[in-house]
Amino acid sequence: MLVVEAAERSGSLITARFALEQGREVFAVPGSPLDPRCKGTNRLIRDGATLVESVDDILGELKAQLATPLAERRKPAFSTAPAPKLNESELQKAREKIMALLSPTPVPVDELIRQCQLSPAIVLTVVLELELAGRIERQPGNTLNLL
Repeated sequence: MLVVEAAERSGSLITARFALEQGREVFAVPGSPLDPRCKGTNRLIRDGATLVESVDDILGELKAQLATPLAERRKPAFSTAPAPKLNESELQKAREKIMALLSPTPVPVDELIRQCQLSPAIVLTVVLELELAGRIERQPGNTLNLL
C-alpha cells in the first residue's frame, strides 16, 4: 500500500495501520512537517512504513517478491469425498420422489432435500438434470418450481 498524502485522521491511515499490523508492505511519501495534509504520512514513516521518494524505492523493496514466479500447487489445498456411484434405478426413484414434491409453487432446495430424505448429491444431480431438460426453473432464493 502506498500513501502519498494523509491528514492525521484520514481513512488512509486506518487502512495503512491495519496493513502494518498484518505485516503487509506499507510505503509512504514524506511531506513538509508544516503541511497538515502530510502529518499522517510522516507519522506512518515513523511507525514503520517504508519511505518512498521514487518508484525505484518500491521496486527495491518488492524485488524479492517479484523475482519468484507464481506456480500452481502440486497438491490440492483440501481433499473431497469421492462422488457417490449412482445406478440408474436409484436415480429413477429419486426423480420420481423429487417430481412428486415439486409444483408450480417455488420450493427451497434445502426443503426438497429434507422432504425426500435423499443425499444432497443425488437431489442436486436430479435437479440439474431436470433443469437442463427444461422441466423445472430456479427462482431467486435458491427455490425451484415446475414449468
